[in-house]
Amino acid sequence: MRTMAVIGTGLIGTSVALAVARRGVTVFLSDRDPAAARTAAALGAGLASAPAAPVDLAVIAVPPSQVGAVLAEAQERGLAESYTDVASVKAEPERAALSRAPDPHRYVGGHPLAGRERSGPLAARADLFRGRNWVLTPSRLTSDVAFDRALELVALCEAVPVVMRSQDHDAAVAVTSHVPHLMASLMAARLREGPADLPSLAGQGLRDATRIAGGDSRLWGDILQANAPAIAGVLKDLHTDLSRLVPALDALARPGGSERDHGMRTLVDLLDRGISGLAEIPDARPGASPEDPLVRVAVADRPGELARLLAAVAELGVPADDVRVEGAGVGAGAGVSRNDGVDASGFAVRFSVPPRTADRLVAALDTEGWDVAVVRERDGERGLGGATLAGTARSGRRPQ
Repeated sequence: MRTMAVIGTGLIGTSVALAVARRGVTVFLSDRDPAAARTAAALGAGLASAPAAPVDLAVIAVPPSQVGAVLAEAQERGLAESYTDVASVKAEPERAALSRAPDPHRYVGGHPLAGRERSGPLAARADLFRGRNWVLTPSRLTSDVAFDRALELVALCEAVPVVMRSQDHDAAVAVTSHVPHLMASLMAARLREGPADLPSLAGQGLRDATRIAGGDSRLWGDILQANAPAIAGVLKDLHTDLSRLVPALDALARPGGSERDHGMRTLVDLLDRGISGLAEIPDARPGASPEDPLVRVAVADRPGELARLLAAVAELGVPADDVRVEGAGVGAGAGVSRNDGVDASGFAVRFSVPPRTADRLVAALDTEGWDVAVVRERDGERGLGGATLAGTARSGRRPQ
């Protein structure tokens, strides 16, 4: 790919442009707000001008409801040889492309599963998509040329291609993205209804649960209406759970009530279901790659040893975000198999680090006397690159 156009220079569009521009692709930027396109150009994302000839690929980075109209207009003026979009809803843009676009075979739907709480070109990052899944949803008319161009875009952005049907994608993101955003907004709205000093008591749990509530309300309104059927289905299931939870809590609130045992069983069952569901999420830090090495350190089962290791890692400036303790565990005293290379009275700590820092970390820890090694192969491990969505086919294969 030599040339590309990006229509819409917000967070995602500008991040795409930054990623491919640094790989030598000439990018032409446009936006309904000329100032946004000029800002993206000033960041080094490309040229805020129209191309003199059709580009290899046009990326449509506008809200879902606008993709069809923008695609039709761009194809009518011959902007590109192939087209894709980055909207987080796929069925509606696909229907619009099939019904309105002059050349629907030149279009393939796309959705990079990455973002930030901030919006606009100034929030853009060239590495936003590195190691993240990027869904492609070719229609029955999508040509091999358009599909290959989209795969090349994913590769240039260092993302992981995931191919699936548009309807399957929308059903999945209703659970993984759209309803969570609604829940975060509903929870954040409670902060306006409570005591005046309630915000000052906000802990990390509330901050984590409401972090995504600050997204652009108009953009999110467009996204949610475009996927309303799938979202409504998930909310109905949540309503069923809430209809069980509220009576259970009412029973627990009545001292000595005969329904307290049943209420507690209901409550614990819901909590256990949450724990089970959480276990389905691949346990990798955001942005991690399945190729990231695991650093494994043997730790003696003595008070303070684990804290000493974590302090040493922190002093080396290494983000040990994905930490797991294996074997006996702190204070468990059960011992660890000697086949793991750990003393029977100790345990092992494994954490994921970026490849560029793994060898440096191992050398530094070894100098300090730690028994440390790099595990290059992740047998049985699931990193971000191993994440799946219902109905996916991976690495460039079309859904059958």
